[in-house]
Amino acid sequence: MSQIIEVNPGELKISFETPSVGKQSFKDLGLESEELFIESGFMRMVFNMDKLRDPAFYNMPTIEVSYKENLAATHWQCDFNGVTILDKIDHHGNATILILQKKKLEELQNHHENRLILHAEFPENVHILPEKSYINFFK
Repeated sequence: MSQIIEVNPGELKISFETPSVGKQSFKDLGLESEELFIESGFMRMVFNMDKLRDPAFYNMPTIEVSYKENLAATHWQCDFNGVTILDKIDHHGNATILILQKKKLEELQNHHENRLILHAEFPENVHILPEKSYINFFK
């Protein structure tokens, strides 16, 4: 597993050099608690898979985001190669689990650019927990 992390205000970019097989926590990916404090508003995470040729996606690609606070409704949207593949409101709790459609990812996958963008809208300040948040994209 190898990836490059870039942190910008309101945006995190994770570029995969090789597939991270199995469940990988945000901490495993190299993200720290300080980078995951989000003031109320928007967060954007870009998972750049451009360097991966024909990645084998897990049967149920998953993103789980856990936070310290018990939040009211949060809005989540996932885009893959410019197409919205998930748009949901999560109504209350300390975590959100996003299950992506493997078939949709495979249909949209191409040889030049493969980017999964996660947009989140939080109603208040949030502390995302890197050791409890994870991705599971590749098998």
